[in-house]
Amino acid sequence: MSDAEPSNAVVNFARRDARDKLRGRTRFTVDQVGPGTLHGFILRATVPSARIVKLDTSAARKMPGVRAIVTAQDAPGKFGIGIADQSLFAGDVVRYHGEPIAAIAADTLQQAKEAAAAIDVGLEAIPSVLTMADALAPDAPLVHEDWKNYDVILEAEGAKRGGNIAWEATVHRGDTDAAFSRNDVHIIESSYRVGRQIHMQLEPRAAIASCEDGRIHLIASTQAPWTVKNVTARTLGLPPSQVRVTTPPVGGGFGVKYGCSVEPYAAALARATGQTVVLINSRQEEIQTCLCRENADIHIRSAVTGDGQIVGREATVLMDCGAYGGEQIYLTTMTAHTLGAGYRLGAVKMTSRAVYTHTAPNGAFRACNGVYNIFALERHTDEICGAIGMDPLEFRRRNVLGDGDIGSTGQVFEGNVLGPMLDCMEAMSKSAASRKSDAEGRLYGRAVTVGTWFVFVGPSAATVNLNPDGSATVVTAGVEIGQGTMMQSLPQIVAAKLGLHPEDIIVKAADTDAAGFDVGVGGGRTTVSLGSATSVACDEVRKKILDVASEMLQTSPEHLVLQNGRVEIVGRKGAGTAIANVAEHAQSLSGPISGSGSFTRPGVPSMPGCAAGHFLDAIDMPVFAVHECEVAVDPDTGHVEVLSYRVVQDVGRALNPRAIHGQIQGGVTQGLGYALHEEVTLDADGQISQSGFGSYRVPLAQDVIPVEIVLHEGAPSIGPFGTKGAGEVPILNVGATIAGAVANATGKNVQELPLTPPRVLALMLDKTEALDLRHMSC
Repeated sequence: MSDAEPSNAVVNFARRDARDKLRGRTRFTVDQVGPGTLHGFILRATVPSARIVKLDTSAARKMPGVRAIVTAQDAPGKFGIGIADQSLFAGDVVRYHGEPIAAIAADTLQQAKEAAAAIDVGLEAIPSVLTMADALAPDAPLVHEDWKNYDVILEAEGAKRGGNIAWEATVHRGDTDAAFSRNDVHIIESSYRVGRQIHMQLEPRAAIASCEDGRIHLIASTQAPWTVKNVTARTLGLPPSQVRVTTPPVGGGFGVKYGCSVEPYAAALARATGQTVVLINSRQEEIQTCLCRENADIHIRSAVTGDGQIVGREATVLMDCGAYGGEQIYLTTMTAHTLGAGYRLGAVKMTSRAVYTHTAPNGAFRACNGVYNIFALERHTDEICGAIGMDPLEFRRRNVLGDGDIGSTGQVFEGNVLGPMLDCMEAMSKSAASRKSDAEGRLYGRAVTVGTWFVFVGPSAATVNLNPDGSATVVTAGVEIGQGTMMQSLPQIVAAKLGLHPEDIIVKAADTDAAGFDVGVGGGRTTVSLGSATSVACDEVRKKILDVASEMLQTSPEHLVLQNGRVEIVGRKGAGTAIANVAEHAQSLSGPISGSGSFTRPGVPSMPGCAAGHFLDAIDMPVFAVHECEVAVDPDTGHVEVLSYRVVQDVGRALNPRAIHGQIQGGVTQGLGYALHEEVTLDADGQISQSGFGSYRVPLAQDVIPVEIVLHEGAPSIGPFGTKGAGEVPILNVGATIAGAVANATGKNVQELPLTPPRVLALMLDKTEALDLRHMSC
């Protein structure tokens, strides 16, 4: 069968790993620790900014059980995603509270901790900047005085950087000055602010490092094995071929495991001791160094005609990257495709800056900067509707992108997707009548939002081996982090392409020695990119099966079809043979049947000259979402209860509807935390005040609400069988939707998340402080 015949691929195939996970039999990274393994511990800075004037490890090295101590001199290489601005250890300067200074390997974890306490560290305080406003103030201390000397790893034409601005990406299409000067427009200007969000995945980051045959082997809980391999090699001054990474099942990631974290430290200690070393973050360490979803300030200004045409838009987004650029360098690109891609715009000018501060580095988190950009965009859209007196649903219906429309960077979009999705949501909501009040005097509100995400495809590779018993083994560097791709989607794709049953497809755990390069699991790319590479590999396997079967059955390949584990002659049911027989015959005749495939983004053109400093000028594959919710607000306490929630999600084609429903339910629940509960605070030294589940409020069982879901199929897609990534998108609109509903319930303008009871109460009592974002005007 071909990709044009996808029906056999669409099944509610159950997760094969579910039973073991439910019974506690799954062996995660921490379960791989064997006897005699040394324990690693990292000594971290307790100030946000200082010069290291003394570092004496002599006493610590003599303590019981200590096998090795490594510092900056043992790992001099710098790394980063866009800019090589970070080292494993603080060498001369400390830039955030929690920055590693040394790592210790000892027989026990307690011995390693005691040795860390015995290290003599002398620090000389340097003025710090803990907020973006402070960092961008005139004459602010520089977080990186030597920023000019850093290697730029990813080149992006027109990028700007300097001082405490780690990276700047811009969009400029059309004449915004002319748009705002028109005498027939309303000018609406808004500012918004969001805080950090912690991933709080159940399994902390962990790595086991050993030296084998002169090479380093890392068993790591990671979403990106090849990133771990390359960064570890770079920091330790090794060729990448000297590092092997294998990945057991991962107990959640949500983006925190997309980069490299504890793995190089474990590797450095294993190299120093010649023994196996395990390094596992405690929950407190996990939070203090968690690579939060970044806090951000967003300013938007729009020129809109009375009939609702957006003739001009300007926006500035400031993203706090913390002490090092990390993922934020890349995320500056995404603003154009989240804040600037949902609606038709006339002239547009946008600036997205990653700003250095003396705080823990931030990083990728499900739907990255899209979550807060959609919050700002949709709140701004509702403010526009209020200013021009237009119904919010009608305004959205008139302005959402359709077939042939251009995005902020001049990219031409294909297909009418959001319009029909809005119509679907309207039909869903008509069955749920709005409530105005109840006996308790609560205030009710509803809101609808639209959101745009995109699948970053990137390179992937796959090998498919047909086994003599008619099963198939898939070898990739993909990782199962709970999303189900490796357990469900890939087996379904291979089974559909080769006429096998999904239960007969084995997907090997990631091993960089066996699998080709892969960017990593994240961004909704896994099913699309790994699935496409696997599909190409299956094409080679399929051709070989048909060629061998053609000889065996004395029939041309064109007259053969693969189905239900057999090669059948068209029109002669039962006249064929089992695929297992073909595999066994091929193995004895010419060798085992296998195929390899690779895939990367085809590239989508944008309008020349529109984008500067971008790593992606246009979107490989847009993914759209429409959300609606109803809330009840207690005017006495500020407590917000979500009463109902509805989602229409663009999925391209749903290979496994039940699995997608699970992703949507989980994503919405995670979004409830971002919208209502989860608030990160920093103390006077820039340290995250929260330390665990007791002090960081994630959604609990009583907060979960069943989500009414419609999967919108048929939108253009380059994914196998027309699929799109489905796991990233569900959280995208949640903060925006709840904020809009609270605004409608209270009659107050919501400009900040999370909407904790004290913040909502202050909002209703008109006691909120106006956002002072003068440092970021458009």
